[in-house]
Amino acid sequence: MARFVYRMQSILNIRTKMEEQAKMDFAAARMRLDEEEEKLQALYARKEGYQEEGRSLRRDALKVLEIMENRDAVAAMDTFIADQSRQVSLAGKALEEARYKLQIAMQETKTQERLREKAFDEFMREEKAREAKEVDELVSYTHGHR
Repeated sequence: MARFVYRMQSILNIRTKMEEQAKMDFAAARMRLDEEEEKLQALYARKEGYQEEGRSLRRDALKVLEIMENRDAVAAMDTFIADQSRQVSLAGKALEEARYKLQIAMQETKTQERLREKAFDEFMREEKAREAKEVDELVSYTHGHR
C-alpha cells in the first residue's frame, strides 16, 4: 500500500502553530485583564478604608487637618480608580481582540484539517480502486493460464 502524503501539510503545520500562538496570546490577555481587575478591586477596598477612617474622624473630636487629608486621599483614590477603570477597559478590548484572532486561527486550522481529511479520503478511494484493478488483473492472468 502506498503512503499518504498531504501536499499542504506544511500549511497545516503553520496554521496549527498560529492557533497555538493565538491561544497563548489569549491566555496572556486574560491574565492581564484579571490583574487589572484585581488592582481595581484593591483600589475600591482602599477607598472604602479611607471613607471608614473619615467617618470615624468625624465621630470623634474634630481634627480639621486630618479630615482634610482624608478627604484629599478619597479624592485621589477616585482619580486612581478612574485611571484603573480605563486600564481594565483597555485590557478588556485587548482580550476581545485576542479572542477574535483565536477564533480566526481555529477556523483556518479546522479548514486545513478538513482539506487534509478530504485528500486522505480521495487517496483511500484511489488505493481501493488500484487494489481492485490489481486483483482483477491477477484473476484474469491466473484464469487465462488455465
